[in-house]
Amino acid sequence: MTLEPSAGEKMRHFTCKILPLALAVAAGLVRPAPAAEKLAVDLALVLAVDVSLSVDEGEKGLQRVGYIAAWREKRVADAIKNGPIGKIAVTFVEWSSPYQQAVVIPWRIVDGPATAKAFADELEKAPITPGTTTSISGGIDFAVKLLQKREHDAARMVIDVSGDGYSDVGRPVTEARDAAVKAGVTINGLPVMNEDPKKNAAPPDLDTYYRDNVIGGPGSFYVTTRNVEGFKESLLKKLVLEIAGLTPEQAAALAER
Repeated sequence: MTLEPSAGEKMRHFTCKILPLALAVAAGLVRPAPAAEKLAVDLALVLAVDVSLSVDEGEKGLQRVGYIAAWREKRVADAIKNGPIGKIAVTFVEWSSPYQQAVVIPWRIVDGPATAKAFADELEKAPITPGTTTSISGGIDFAVKLLQKREHDAARMVIDVSGDGYSDVGRPVTEARDAAVKAGVTINGLPVMNEDPKKNAAPPDLDTYYRDNVIGGPGSFYVTTRNVEGFKESLLKKLVLEIAGLTPEQAAALAER
């Protein structure tokens, strides 16, 4: 037969065993275990991709293929390895309306060809999110929250926005941009200047729209692609530059030396 300890015995146990430890912690004699240090990376990068209705199904597929192919390129892995730390954190997001953003691939550490290929392979298997209206501001705000909640110590934070239209719903895109820059985030752009009249043609001044309203922060820049078929090369150029922390102008100056 097992007897339960009385209330008095429980109190004596608390007083003798637990209370002294609590008092020692309060007095600073016993310190709690230190929190684990965050993994250091050269860059925390959010790939934020437009999947609104202005991007038809064929274009969405070609954009996705472009991202997959770019992450399998040796130039991307080399740019990562050549960084001071040699690793980055990257996540892939698809956005549309102010209420439609989806994390397709959560934060992944990429530190060379094997992990870059693994990222591409994971992206290849993921479905494409259907979208509606175009809210670049919603996409930026969502990306900033992901950056603020990340578990990495990043030397730089970048949002990489690609799209083929103006922000037409949600708060003004300049407000979202300015808030992101204030939070220490750089926004780069990839305006897709689709000029095919048989498809949803992009606004003819989309590049200057991105320049004036979307990109911002230290070293921000944009790279234009004139058609979806050229998306991969434009994306690859931009990825290598932003991983290296260079603008197109800086890269050109270095090439001339």
